[in-house]
Amino acid sequence: MFRVSSAAALLLVFLFTSASPLDAQDRVTPKQAKGGEKQGEAWAEVPDAFKGLKIPDWPVPTDLKRWQDSERAKTRQTLLRCLGEMPPRPDPRKVKVVGKEEHDGYTLERIEFHNGVDMVVPGIVVIPKNLSGPAPAVIGMHGHSGSKNEYLPDLKNERSLGWMLVKRGFIVAAIDSDFNGDRVGKGPGGPNLDKGAYPQEMSLFKLYLWQGRSLWGMMLREEQCLIDYLETRPEVDTTRIGATGMSMGCTRAWWTAAIDDRIQAVVGVACFTRYTELIAHGNLRKHGIYYFVPGVLQHFDTEAIHALIAPRPHLELSGDQDGGAPTDGIEVLEKKLGAMYRLYGKGENFRSVIYKGAGHEYLPEMRDAMAAWFEKHLPAKK
Repeated sequence: MFRVSSAAALLLVFLFTSASPLDAQDRVTPKQAKGGEKQGEAWAEVPDAFKGLKIPDWPVPTDLKRWQDSERAKTRQTLLRCLGEMPPRPDPRKVKVVGKEEHDGYTLERIEFHNGVDMVVPGIVVIPKNLSGPAPAVIGMHGHSGSKNEYLPDLKNERSLGWMLVKRGFIVAAIDSDFNGDRVGKGPGGPNLDKGAYPQEMSLFKLYLWQGRSLWGMMLREEQCLIDYLETRPEVDTTRIGATGMSMGCTRAWWTAAIDDRIQAVVGVACFTRYTELIAHGNLRKHGIYYFVPGVLQHFDTEAIHALIAPRPHLELSGDQDGGAPTDGIEVLEKKLGAMYRLYGKGENFRSVIYKGAGHEYLPEMRDAMAAWFEKHLPAKK
């Protein structure tokens, strides 16, 4: 049975009990952090020609019935239009198990499926041993330079992401995104012309634009393919599927939950970003080209995307020195999403934690909070 330190236990109690329901936020000083960049004044370094950008203000809904009856669906449809064409997903029954390994405490299955468009997608499914019935599952989404292997359990590391979840009874599933892991060298340029993840990312982005698609939309679509497959697995309780990730994985987690209600809980780490403040601090450079979706800022900023997740449980963990998620933008999101969740009468289901002195990093305290959030909101049935 996993045990956290007394300090970590106190943190988790603080996380889930202490914050005001009016702001849905916590501020925590971690035991140790690498740090990042101190954030300067918004708009100070931005040329005057760009300071007058017109970004539509998205007012928080005040009429729950109207939001549920019409506004929510319209917001999601707008989002899907911006993502471009997303071809029909392939038959999940055609997913292949290409390898199976027995380990202490879990079984590891290596899977692959054709995405129905252009590439084979490799993945993993980790199943705890001795399940008494269908279990909750967490989809792990890796960062920009990572791979599915971030979610392989490591029994020698008590804060291995995969092991932290598996030993709590969660099935863990993950895939390599379009330009990461075992997919590098398999994009439109092939292994010789697109050497490495970044050239492949650029080639795919350009090709999909020509085809009326977005790279981001196609990446989200593949996470939905993984959900489709999990729904075919008898070990999975399909009413308890969560999503988590850091950096690019964080953003995939909340975007996927916004367009797909099958995700029942979200934990994001180090990418709780609002676009207006990202521009205001000159930090568009902090994100890869995959991140940019045509037309979004003609309609709303990211609070509208996050609002589509409500009232499902949603935890965001951020550092106050992370230039990819400026703190002043996080504060706007905290206020707006706190109000959104209170509209549902579920204020406790949204939390945002900012760790002082932390940069773009996955702190031990964040890992503890991630596991505790899923254990609280997607508990294994006794």
